[in-house]
Amino acid sequence: MSDAPLFPAPARSPIRRRKLYEEVAQRIEEMIHTGRYAPGDQLPSEKEIMEELGVGRSTVREAMLSLQKMGLTSVKSGERARVTEPTAQVLVNELSGAARLLLAQPGGVQRFQEARALFEIGLARAAAQCASEEDLHRLKDTLDANFRAIGDPVGFVRTDVAFHYAIAVIPRNTIFTALYNAVVEWLTEQREISGKAPMSPELAYAAHERIFKAIAAHDPVAAEAAMQDHLDQVAKLYWQVKDQRPDG
Repeated sequence: MSDAPLFPAPARSPIRRRKLYEEVAQRIEEMIHTGRYAPGDQLPSEKEIMEELGVGRSTVREAMLSLQKMGLTSVKSGERARVTEPTAQVLVNELSGAARLLLAQPGGVQRFQEARALFEIGLARAAAQCASEEDLHRLKDTLDANFRAIGDPVGFVRTDVAFHYAIAVIPRNTIFTALYNAVVEWLTEQREISGKAPMSPELAYAAHERIFKAIAAHDPVAAEAAMQDHLDQVAKLYWQVKDQRPDG
């Protein structure tokens, strides 16, 4: 083993802060960001970190758990922690707990509806600008599946999600698809409730068809307008059904 210190000189003095594990986690994170430990590399053992920083085992374990929750490291039984490859999905997963709390607050659903609209309107515009023939074939397949699912509530929701996801894929930005998946999870209740409105599937399919035609025509203005109309309609149906429920 090399005699070189595990941590740069400024970090070798014992930590004297209240939340020691946060400082330990920050110092390891800095080493990952600066390239000292690359994706796939093993981090030092608990004992080595304890000796280098002058902290206890519980502090090191809390720090490693924090890094794991951040998506920076992974741990397999009996092995040292390894640096992981960062992904957009990990980034979005970190927001899920806070997102659910925000949804539960007064006005939370409305704020998320507005955020979803802004996001998906932008996706529709981007898709219209850059969709390839292959993208359009894939999107048309999801649209056809959505039509066939009318009358099957579970299948319609599934194909509805697939249609919107196919739009999110077109710009080829993994942050977009990760965000879309998160929005689907966070707004599951909205789809379930709005889907109970009379003629909801037929209205949704007709909106999807308009969105597809605008994207296929490579008309970003029409695509964003069609998506705006669709999401306005979904929100309107949601509140109509919600207000009619005894617990609404």
